[in-house]
Amino acid sequence: MEEFWKLYFTQTGIGWAMIGAMMAVMFGGVGSATGIRIAGAQAGGALSEKPELFGKLLILMALPGTQGFYSFIIAIYTASRTGLLAGKPEVTPLQGVGLLFVGICAGIVQWRSAVYQGEAAAAAISMTARRPDQSGRSILIPALVETYAVVALLASILFITWIMGIKAPVAVQ
Repeated sequence: MEEFWKLYFTQTGIGWAMIGAMMAVMFGGVGSATGIRIAGAQAGGALSEKPELFGKLLILMALPGTQGFYSFIIAIYTASRTGLLAGKPEVTPLQGVGLLFVGICAGIVQWRSAVYQGEAAAAAISMTARRPDQSGRSILIPALVETYAVVALLASILFITWIMGIKAPVAVQ
């Protein structure tokens, strides 16, 4: 166990970086699943009365799922920038801890925005069920929440790029 700790956490930071990447995926996935459940439950009720609205409501139900994809992109970008995908990871412990915090922060934003977007999509589904002619306007409600998920994705990409560009001294063995 001591060798494992040294190899992945004190001599290199790849362990910290991968925990951060997986935290982003975990939070984003849980948030997307929750948001889709919220929107889907609302759509189920609306579709039981107006099944012809399925096409319009499907988009609103699926919107909270994008945060899961954004989190996956963050994890893959982290793995790519650290060299893990190439089989040659080069991460200092300091960089690894930085990537851990990027993953946690990005994951939390993706999680909460997916849940909030599910709630906003549920409101948009209600609006569309009552006034199908307003479906174009109703999509703007959850789309506004999406803005902050995209901001978190872009900030994560910038911070990962910045952290991996730092040429800090490698830890003494």
